[in-house]
Amino acid sequence: MSGPTAAGVGALLLWAFLAVLTRLTAGLPPLQVTALAFLLAGLLGLAVVGARGELRKLRQPPLAWAHGVGGLFGYHALYFAALALAPPVEANLLNYLWPLLIVLFSRPLLGLPLGARRLAGVALGCLGSALLIGPAARFPAEAWLGFLCALGCAVVWALYSVLARRLQAVPTEAVAGFCLASALLGLAGHALLERWVWPDPRQAVGILLLGLGPVGAAFFLWDRGMKGGDPRLLGTLAYAVPVGSTLLLVAAGHGSLDGRILLALLLVAGGGWLAATARQ
Repeated sequence: MSGPTAAGVGALLLWAFLAVLTRLTAGLPPLQVTALAFLLAGLLGLAVVGARGELRKLRQPPLAWAHGVGGLFGYHALYFAALALAPPVEANLLNYLWPLLIVLFSRPLLGLPLGARRLAGVALGCLGSALLIGPAARFPAEAWLGFLCALGCAVVWALYSVLARRLQAVPTEAVAGFCLASALLGLAGHALLERWVWPDPRQAVGILLLGLGPVGAAFFLWDRGMKGGDPRLLGTLAYAVPVGSTLLLVAAGHGSLDGRILLALLLVAGGGWLAATARQ
């Protein structure tokens, strides 16, 4: 495994903790959480970039800023809203359609071959996700908006990840600027749509850990992985993330592993294994 691909795997490990850390911030408005987590991540990233004397790398063309800020802010605003509105286990697993979409988007956007084995793995992942919200599932009406947000997450992050390959000239250091711009967007949206809520100690810890890991270091690792590694391999290995993420949610008391959830997990993980072991 190459260094960039290993960096991408590091991001996947951090993202396994995204859902359970997000639940620590329960009770805070989603855009407020988005803004505070990105502010912390951006300031820390800026400090590292400045210490290395590479602030000039933040000067990027408008397309790079649109891609970086649109992907980071769009995904996380939708994700935090999804977990606030819908049952967290189901919403989290639906969000993990993005690895499947990375595999599919790699063909039309990057010209990378898929092959029958990868497509079979994608089909299994789709079946597992559909099982989560199929006719057998029962949810309150307001949960469906959260599910739509979760599906939006998947599309936004898959497009962001695959298109990063076409922006290889944009240095990873620029992610610090994208985080700060995302924080400003979050603050503006929060001021227009939400009311400020002072975090209690639990919520403050959640924001701190989000900004350090899944909404911080993970971006820099993922950027390197998608630009220099194998996006098909990373997209399929990401199928393991919902398994770890779901188990952490359940262990923290935010859901239960009933037969439907277990079957969906098996289908998603099995599809990921099938696609990840494909040679073409």
